Amino acid sequence: MKQQDRYTRLAEVTRLINSRLELKDMLNHVVEAISEEVVLCDSVGIYLPQEDGTYKGFAGKPEFINGRTLDMHIIDPEKDMLARQIIETQKTIYIPSITTDERPDAEAVDDFKIRSLLASPIVHNNEIYGLVFLFNYNMPMELTRKEIEAVEAYINMTAVAIRNANELMRKESLIAENELILDVTKALSMNQSVEEAIETCFSYLEKVLNNKNAGMHFVEASMSRYIKPRSLNHKSDWSEQAWKETHQKVNLTHGEDPLYQYVMENKESVYLHDAAADSRTHKEAIKEFNIRSLLMMPLVSIGDVLGVVAVPQFIGEEPFFTETQQAKARSIVDAVAPVLSTLIYMDKQELIIQDRTSALLKKNEEQAENVKELERLSKEKAMILDAAGEGIFGIDTKGYVTFCNPAALNMLGYQEDSFVEKRHIHDVFSTPIMESGPENSVFHEEPRLSAEFFKRKDGTLFPGEYVLSPILDMNEIKGYVITLRDVTQRKEMEQKIRYHAYYDSLTGLANRVLFKDRVQQALGYAEDNKEQLAILFLDVDRFKNVNDSMGHEHGDLLLKQVAHRLREVMGTSDTLSRQGGDEFTVLLLGKSNIKEVQCKANGIVEAFQNPITINEVDHFITVSMGISLYPFDSDNVEGLLKHADTAMYRCKEAGGNQFQFYHPEMETEMMERMKLETALFKALEYEEMDLHYQPQFNMKTKELIGIEALIRWDHPSYGRLSPDLFISLAEETGLIIPIGEWVLRKACRQMQEWMASGMKPVTIAVNISPRHFSHASFIENIQVILAEEKIDPGQVELELTENLLMHNNDKNAEKMEVLRDMGLDLAIDDFGTGYSSLRYLKDFPVSLLKIDRSFIDSMNKDAKSAAITKSIITMAQNLELKVMAEGIETEEQMEALLEQDCFYGQGYLFSKPMPAEELFNTYGPVEAKRRVSE
Repeated sequence: MKQQDRYTRLAEVTRLINSRLELKDMLNHVVEAISEEVVLCDSVGIYLPQEDGTYKGFAGKPEFINGRTLDMHIIDPEKDMLARQIIETQKTIYIPSITTDERPDAEAVDDFKIRSLLASPIVHNNEIYGLVFLFNYNMPMELTRKEIEAVEAYINMTAVAIRNANELMRKESLIAENELILDVTKALSMNQSVEEAIETCFSYLEKVLNNKNAGMHFVEASMSRYIKPRSLNHKSDWSEQAWKETHQKVNLTHGEDPLYQYVMENKESVYLHDAAADSRTHKEAIKEFNIRSLLMMPLVSIGDVLGVVAVPQFIGEEPFFTETQQAKARSIVDAVAPVLSTLIYMDKQELIIQDRTSALLKKNEEQAENVKELERLSKEKAMILDAAGEGIFGIDTKGYVTFCNPAALNMLGYQEDSFVEKRHIHDVFSTPIMESGPENSVFHEEPRLSAEFFKRKDGTLFPGEYVLSPILDMNEIKGYVITLRDVTQRKEMEQKIRYHAYYDSLTGLANRVLFKDRVQQALGYAEDNKEQLAILFLDVDRFKNVNDSMGHEHGDLLLKQVAHRLREVMGTSDTLSRQGGDEFTVLLLGKSNIKEVQCKANGIVEAFQNPITINEVDHFITVSMGISLYPFDSDNVEGLLKHADTAMYRCKEAGGNQFQFYHPEMETEMMERMKLETALFKALEYEEMDLHYQPQFNMKTKELIGIEALIRWDHPSYGRLSPDLFISLAEETGLIIPIGEWVLRKACRQMQEWMASGMKPVTIAVNISPRHFSHASFIENIQVILAEEKIDPGQVELELTENLLMHNNDKNAEKMEVLRDMGLDLAIDDFGTGYSSLRYLKDFPVSLLKIDRSFIDSMNKDAKSAAITKSIITMAQNLELKVMAEGIETEEQMEALLEQDCFYGQGYLFSKPMPAEELFNTYGPVEAKRRVSE
């Protein structure tokens, strides 16, 4: 071809390169020019770089080589020595004879029967844009230096064409990405809920990735490393329920999963082409979901990871996500994250607004050359500012307000923005920093969270937190943004939290923490001044009975009144504290001797002489009080409290309503009590408990009418223990419930055995403790025992304490009605020893009153006891109730009771409690009646 024609053709190619022609069309013109006008060859191929480092056929001739299109041909520089050399040297290589050169790919040489070859890099300014290969089939090419230079000239023009096309694509991609982000931001601004924001995210990810299987996982608020599946695109191949269930099925614990933790800890996206081959993936989950490749993107807002968006590609889906697609997807997720953070974490709104504002400003800098997009972004920013819950102000470099949102106006007490905008900052804010304006150094520091009091329009102050951030344009400050939040409610809450840290919320007294601090300070003062101090540890006697029978709300009201009584007897230097439950402590200062402490303790005991009335119920309250002294008993807080507590428990054991000073011997007694408590927990399991039975008689007819079951404990070390030693302990520990059920079951079973052996049916009486009676499942458990033991309920009598009459009247009456309807007999045990009102008797379905042995024992010695006994009998008869006397030991007591028409009784006069076998042998089937005299 003539030189002039070549220049003409080269000029034509140059014109095409500068035109808007598609890249592939341009490169095909270059191929034609090279193969037809420079070098007459059979094949010219232009290969462009791929993301994996290989080069793929893009333009060339012929269209098919060995039955494959050009785009099916891949050159891998790792395997092709010739390709690697021209890339590294950036120089053309001409091989006249392949037979003497090992650099070309042998497989390609054989497939295409190449004899000679020209390979050249498409390079411009040291950047590789592609590779060009020229060859003939079967015949070698004989190229002159000028022909090679001519080919290189066209290749140089090719580099320019590719560079221009890439630059155009980059600009178009940037514009498209900017438009995408603005569309996403606009859509997000309309979202009012987390679900809407998630759906917006999924919708745009589907457009960008052409994938509808995106899933979102959220970080748990209380556990920063634990995340769980939150939502799945509703268009996914999986249902959201099946998606979540599969996570549970494969036991995918996100908090321990290496891949999730990598994405969250490094706050960067990960794209796995081969998910199954990556060591960080959960292999069972990959298999179950049939995943080929996986894109993981963290949801990051203001440095906090809210969760992870996972987009899987299933096996069989093509192609892989491109870098451009991944970048757009990351941009979508980055835009969604602050919106989700705003919706989820409203209490951190100021940080979210700062982050969004910063993001918007950054976008403004990146898109400074595109005015139209800047305007659209400004509108988006205005929508966000209007919707924000925090106050946002714009300030110019001279200190004048340029804009403010509705929340800002509301905080400062203004109705319209005209009252604020265009006014100087010192006219709007009344804080030292703000009044000085941009001249203050704080305006030039790094943005940080600050706190000051701000003044409203009406002059009132409110605590506020704000962030002052500069508006930068090409590193030049154009103004400032102030994000302000009213933290009045939070400050009030912090004040409440501080109060509750040191004071009891129920009584308003000092709590355990404050009391210990006061004692610690008092010890230091007492040591320096050689003074004494005392610690009083109080516990309300039998408070648990009130709580169990009347309910916790009633118990709380009683505790408040107890605290009130205690306050009334405290001195100005005394510290009164509630330790918890029904326990109180007192710190006494300035008491120079024990008598003064005793006087104070007596005053506390006397403060409860009169009953406390709660909801028309009178409570006769007593307290047990232990006292320890500094420096005699201990020189530290814990020691003094421990010893006072020990002395208090000694008062409890002695019956309560008293105080005792600590002495070292109490420690030994306390240890014995703890051993007994431990042994009690094992007593039923080790079968150390047993029942004895005391017969009950009709004293007039001498007929056996009933048997009372009485518990006994044969301890392997302590021997036979009286119920007085362990029943109260069982009440305190709650063991009275299983013990009570065991007693009832064993007594019913024993009665069935006696009757099976020929004994006449009589009533079996069992004592029920207040705590057992108040248990939620008491009725149900009674029904189960009666059914399983197959006993007639009419043969069973439950003996209840008198104090049940005064506690939780309505609830207890309802329970007793249920028991009566079941056929059970109900008796009031130890009647006359409690504080109940006799008027309650008519409200309860009881059939028997048992007169306490203390009245029987003294009725022939004390006229008052005799009168009380007679009154009880008369009252019971008037109410049509049976009466039984307990503890009858003499003929005189029996005769006196018979004279007053009390016909039922039990006691040592008739029989002591005895084992089941002995009772059967004595009162078995030989006779239907037994004489008392026998």
